[in-house]
Amino acid sequence: MIPIKESYQHPYSVTIRLAVFGLIVGLMTGGLTTLFGRVLLWIGEWRTSHLSALLPFLGLAGLVIVFLYQHFSKEAQKGMALVFEVAHGEDRKIPSSLIPLVILSTWLTHLFGGSAGREGVAVQLGAAISHQFDRFFTFPKHEQVILVTGMAAGFAGLFQTPLAALFFALEVLAIGQLQLYALLPALVTVYTASSFSHLLGLEKFTHVIVTTPELTVSVFVKYILLGLFFGLTGNAFISLQQYLKKQALHYLPNPYWRITIIGLMLSLAISLAHFGRYAGLGTNLIEQSFSNQQIYSYDFLLKLLFTTITLAAGFQGGEVTPLFAIGASLGVILAPFFGLPVELVAAAGYISVFASATNTLLAPILIGGEVFGFHHLPFFTITVIISYQFNRKQSIYGLQQALVIDVE
Repeated sequence: MIPIKESYQHPYSVTIRLAVFGLIVGLMTGGLTTLFGRVLLWIGEWRTSHLSALLPFLGLAGLVIVFLYQHFSKEAQKGMALVFEVAHGEDRKIPSSLIPLVILSTWLTHLFGGSAGREGVAVQLGAAISHQFDRFFTFPKHEQVILVTGMAAGFAGLFQTPLAALFFALEVLAIGQLQLYALLPALVTVYTASSFSHLLGLEKFTHVIVTTPELTVSVFVKYILLGLFFGLTGNAFISLQQYLKKQALHYLPNPYWRITIIGLMLSLAISLAHFGRYAGLGTNLIEQSFSNQQIYSYDFLLKLLFTTITLAAGFQGGEVTPLFAIGASLGVILAPFFGLPVELVAAAGYISVFASATNTLLAPILIGGEVFGFHHLPFFTITVIISYQFNRKQSIYGLQQALVIDVE
């Protein structure tokens, strides 16, 4: 018999060290993401209560954000791009200054009404923490193992979906390729970070859906069509984000002027659009989507627009929670046309738009299971596969690599 080549198997001594490393990174990242997440939730509540006093100063908050990065670490301003560069060997260092900078700038973005997410911050925090352990390992690909472990810890600590966090970190760096060399420390770290942040009191969003229709041929076809709609929406988010960034850089090359002018425009637009309905994470739209409250037919479009503008201007945060909100609110609108349960279609949109925009397959399916119930996986799998297959040529992560296979 021919032995299987152990391409990502480590000696037992290294394996034990990696498991301990995963435990330590999970505890550190779980604690830090709890601090970040709990303050962010408090900021969201306080902003909602004082929106009229805070929203006009979004542009000034942007000035502070740009100053902090320009003065303390221009390299850290790359954010997720820097994490990808280090993981791909194109850069060698994630500065420790990234940690306070990305936390403070994201808090400022949300405090004054910017429409942004939070997962990018958590992933950066985990990567920055794990990167500090680089000097303790010397085996091949140890840089990638360390970063994948930290990214998984950040996602798990913030969202408390350990299985989804595990596979998100394993698959997000390269389309069509799992970074299995980091499997063990990532497994240890996601459950550590998730459990520790939960123990410290960070909230987790769950909404178990009871209604489960029979998976007939007709329902199967409907979910395929829904996957197309969600895939188109994820693509639209990426395309608009890339276009707006290019236009902002072209017409407003000075970062101070760019964030100030766009920030002032955002303040006015967000105040006029249902007075702050599209500010912040978008958790209000998610909650309304799953509680039979008012969802407008244009909610997903305006949330998509305000989020892409906010990030193009240079404000900090992430895209994932707004993508969840965009998908869920779109699902509420589409469900009646397909004659399917509203909550189930909203849940499918919640994960499928995220799948399309990030070019991840397994993580969105597992988010569906961990948030809405694993008995719905057959439905979630259909829409996610279609939305994922519909894209794979662009991503919110510009440095995501693709596994190219010559089929000729």
